Amino acid sequence: MMQPMSGSAVERARTFTREIVQPSIDAWEASATYPRDAVRDSGLTGLFVAPADGGLGLSFPQAVDVFEELGRGDAALAFSISMHNAVTTAIAGVGGDALRERWVEPLVSGKELGGFYLTEPHAGSDATAITTRGTRSGDAWTVSGTKAWVTLGGVASALLVVAKTEEEPGHRDVALFVIDADQPGVRFGEPYRKAAADFLPITNLELENATAHLLVPPGQGMGAALGAIDVARFDIAAISNGLHAEALDVAVRYTSERTVFGKPVIAHQGIAWALADVATDLEAARGLTRKAAELLGKDGGPVAVAHAKRFGPDAALRATIQCSETLGAYGWLHDYPLARFMALAKMLQVVDGSAEIQRIVIARDLMRPPSA
Repeated sequence: MMQPMSGSAVERARTFTREIVQPSIDAWEASATYPRDAVRDSGLTGLFVAPADGGLGLSFPQAVDVFEELGRGDAALAFSISMHNAVTTAIAGVGGDALRERWVEPLVSGKELGGFYLTEPHAGSDATAITTRGTRSGDAWTVSGTKAWVTLGGVASALLVVAKTEEEPGHRDVALFVIDADQPGVRFGEPYRKAAADFLPITNLELENATAHLLVPPGQGMGAALGAIDVARFDIAAISNGLHAEALDVAVRYTSERTVFGKPVIAHQGIAWALADVATDLEAARGLTRKAAELLGKDGGPVAVAHAKRFGPDAALRATIQCSETLGAYGWLHDYPLARFMALAKMLQVVDGSAEIQRIVIARDLMRPPSA
């Protein structure tokens, strides 16, 4: 068993990425096994929780560099850590005494992991179309329905589930529930086959009269869910920047060391200018992400997050393609991470709201009448 990591959150993330993730990712992929112990010992499972509850108490601006470091290792693993932290923060922040007693210490310490589940097979971008139902009997609740794209399916213990509580369509009755995975009525499907990150289980989730504990009451659930998604989108933007930065570093090292026609590859103008454009995109993406971090939870936060989430993964995908080109045929070998990074950048484009959804958020902001 590894010793839990110490130091600042950024130092922990950097050590975790360089010493654990990058040397181990091929083995995790080959065995299709989620690195449960490594995540537990990363020291990154209570990022936003108050120190009084054992967490690091980070602000969103402080978390930018943490998630960028994680993105340098593996974006899918970083995404799972982001999701866990969202669940941990929610339970620690608004959970009642019973929920806090059951979950806060195990989640903050990483002994148990959390998952957040909104999407359904028929309801992705349109979150108001969910049909998973919470039913009340006295003070007790049960939840039934099907969730899709369940990250950490079969690994997460604390399931934060978004569900309706009435028959009528719409979102006014939506609530958030915490469900213990270790009970009858909870069943995970087979892991999806994906273009990358076979070690990360993503499944369907079937709930049949599963005992549930109310976290956010009906009427407030959709707002809380969308707020959590904004945080996830910010995390993804920062993760994208880490992937982007690592791809650029790989390309610069390779093209500086390899010579062709008597000089380093990077000394040829075509290559130099291509990598310069990759660097400019990275600076732009970082600027958008830092602005989003400053505005999260404030007026202008959702649209700032949308800009960062729309631009960052797109820029990262362009970067991985361009950086791979500078390595020629070597860019496709597993000796380098660029081919894997391409697939992961594509994942980052679509999780927690595709680029098209971000454009809708941005366009709606453009159409708002100017304030007086």
